[in-house]
Amino acid sequence: MSRPILSDFSFSAFSAGFVAVLIGFSSSVAIVFQAAQAAGATQSMTVSWIIALGIGMGVTCLGYSWYYKQPVITAWSTPGAALLAVSLTGVPIEQAIGAFLFAGLLTTLLGLSGMFDRIMARLPLPIASAMLAGILFKFGLDVFLSVKTNPWLVGIMLISYLLGKRWLPRYSVLLVLATGILVAFVIQHQPLESVELQFSMPVWVTPAFDWQVLLGIGLPLFIVTMTSQNVPGVATLRASGYRHLPISPVITGTGLATLLLAPFGGFAFNLAAITAAICTNPESHPDPDKRYIAGLSAGLFYILAGVGGATVVAIFTAFPVELVAALAGIALFGTIAASLASATAQPEYREAAVITLLVTASGIELFGIASPFWGLIAGVIAHLFICQKH
Repeated sequence: MSRPILSDFSFSAFSAGFVAVLIGFSSSVAIVFQAAQAAGATQSMTVSWIIALGIGMGVTCLGYSWYYKQPVITAWSTPGAALLAVSLTGVPIEQAIGAFLFAGLLTTLLGLSGMFDRIMARLPLPIASAMLAGILFKFGLDVFLSVKTNPWLVGIMLISYLLGKRWLPRYSVLLVLATGILVAFVIQHQPLESVELQFSMPVWVTPAFDWQVLLGIGLPLFIVTMTSQNVPGVATLRASGYRHLPISPVITGTGLATLLLAPFGGFAFNLAAITAAICTNPESHPDPDKRYIAGLSAGLFYILAGVGGATVVAIFTAFPVELVAALAGIALFGTIAASLASATAQPEYREAAVITLLVTASGIELFGIASPFWGLIAGVIAHLFICQKH
C-alpha cells in the first residue's frame, strides 16, 4: 500500500479509466434522465442527480483503488435506473428519495454482515467467467452491427485497433478512441451545438417514507442492484485475477455512499462490471499490480463529470452512438477472450459454463431480475446435475 503512485503511473492505465467513464456515462445516462423525469425531478434536480452520482462513483473509485491498490471500479446501478424509470411515475420525489435511502441501508447492512462475500467465495470461477462473457458478448457484437449504420467510422476504428495491437498494444484502445473522435468530429463533422459551459449546484430533497414505496421500489432497487450489478462486478474482478479483494467492505462503502448522496439524487452505487472489465484487462497495464491507476483515473474523471454536471453530460452525449458502441466492444475484446478461455478451461465445468453464457447473453428477465443472475443459477444447477451424473 506504500508504493508511490507516480512510479506505477502509465498512460495506458490512465486512458483506460477515461474510456471507462466515457462509456459508462454515454451509454446509460439517458436512462438516469428517464428515472429522474419519472420521479418528477425539475431540471436542476436532474442535474443534481448527475452531480451526486459522479461524485459518489468518483470518491469510491479513488478511495478503494488507492487503499487496496487494485482497480476497484464503481458505477451507478443502470438496471436500478431502468427499474426507477418505469416505477416512479406518480410517486412523490420525496418518497422516491426515501426508497433510495432504504435500498442504501439494506446494502450497508448486507456488506457489514459479510454474507455477500461468503456467497461469492463459493461461486466456481468458470461459471463466473462464463457469466461475464455472456454480459460482454452483446458489446462485442455491437461493434460489427454498428458497421451497418456508420461503416466508415467503425471500419477505420477497427483498422486502427489492429494496427495498434501490432505496433502499440498497450495504447491500442487509446488509438481507437483518438481515431474515432477524429473521424466523427473532424471528417464527418458531428455537431457539437448542444455543448454549453454550465455550472450547477446539487439540490437537496428532504426524504419522506411510505412503507408501500419502500417495499415496492426500495426493496426491488436493492435486489436488482445486488443481483444484476454487484454479482457481475465481483465476477469481473475474479476473472481478472483479483480474487483476494475483500468484497464486504466495498459493498458497505457503496451502501454508505448511497445513504449520504440519496437526498441529492445518488439513487444506488455498486461495483461495475462492463467498465471494470476495461480497467482490469491487460491492455490497461500488463502488470495487474499497476492497473489500480486505471481505478484512480476513473475516479478522477467521474468527479470531473459530476462537478461539470450538465456540461460534461452534453459532451458525452454528443458522441455518435456508433463511436461509443465500437469503442466499448473493441475495448472489451481481450476480456471476452480471457473470460471464454477461463470458462472452458476445466472440462468438468465446460457444459455448465456454456449454459451460463447462453442464458446470460439471451437477455432474459424474470421477476424484474436480469439475465446475469439467472445465468449463474442455471450454470450452478447444471454443474450440480452433471457432477452427480459422473
